[in-house]
Amino acid sequence: MRPVTLTDLSAAARGLLALPEGRRAAGMAALIARAEAADRHRQATGRLHPAYGNGTLLAAALAHPAADPARPGAPEYLACLALAAAALVEALVGHPPIS
Repeated sequence: MRPVTLTDLSAAARGLLALPEGRRAAGMAALIARAEAADRHRQATGRLHPAYGNGTLLAAALAHPAADPARPGAPEYLACLALAAAALVEALVGHPPIS
């Protein structure tokens, strides 16, 4: 997966917000896997992945429905941001974030 930006994180959270709460953790794992697969495809072929783009989390997230938060700072959106950030830390560092 390419380096993660705040825009990637926000797009992932908006995608998670469109899912039922019980499916969000699996949805985030799938987004990370799709971004990683797209990046491997890009590196191997020099071309964008046909479904998941250039290997960024943003491109993978944009391939799926998303929801806009009811308002900036809405608790459910912030929970999705937190879930996305924690999943990324675990995927990139190899262990859950320290709480």
